[in-house]
Amino acid sequence: MKLSVVLATYNEEKNIKDCLQSVKNIADEIIVADGTSTDKTGQIAHLCGAKVFTVPNNPMFHRNKQLAVSKAKGEWILQLDADERVSPQLEKEIVTIINSGNQTYNGFYLPRKNWFLGKFLAKGGVYPDYVIRLFKNGRGHFPVESVHEQIEIKGDVGHLKSDLIHLADPNLEKYLMRFNRYSDLSAQDLLKEGFRPSFFGVFEYFLVKPVYWFLVRFVRHKGFIDGFQGFLFALFSSLHYPVMYSKAWEKFKNS
Repeated sequence: MKLSVVLATYNEEKNIKDCLQSVKNIADEIIVADGTSTDKTGQIAHLCGAKVFTVPNNPMFHRNKQLAVSKAKGEWILQLDADERVSPQLEKEIVTIINSGNQTYNGFYLPRKNWFLGKFLAKGGVYPDYVIRLFKNGRGHFPVESVHEQIEIKGDVGHLKSDLIHLADPNLEKYLMRFNRYSDLSAQDLLKEGFRPSFFGVFEYFLVKPVYWFLVRFVRHKGFIDGFQGFLFALFSSLHYPVMYSKAWEKFKNS
């Protein structure tokens, strides 16, 4: 068995079929750890040929991703999210890698192309959005410590050239749901680090960090080239900091 494709899902019935269709020609097995979806995600995945394991919907969703990884039997593992698609060019590149007898790299970064409110972002520091997704079985795992973590690889990591398509944010409602989830987890990380409300903290998280990151995204990384979407992406990226601080303050006050 050459390639296992693994996913963790929760209520992804609108995405899961297209995702799995994009790997149907290269996957020797598909593993889905479904977080007890309340829609038809599991049924659709099963009809697409996936082995579906129903598990609790853990707020630290990397736990379910790692669970899916642990069940894979292939020599290589390709980890995907349901809102991602393997482009035809990437499919060919993956096939070349897994059939090459590669002895140099145990994992590969894939350049991810992100869809945001009607267009693919070309600037703002989010393209190419390199993510480790292809790796040899037994050589990669999720540390399950942070929402922003990459897969950790034992050994050297290379880079592929073809795009992984990420249809994360087709509308503002979907983006804000993800924004809310990520800011919740970031607030929990702050509390684990010993968060205490302070004037310096308010100054840092409500002024310094938001202004800095807006300028990095919109000016330094030329997010303005992406037009209004580039402006919104930079703005919401900067607002992540006061929101996560406010949530941490609220949890601290109520603890």
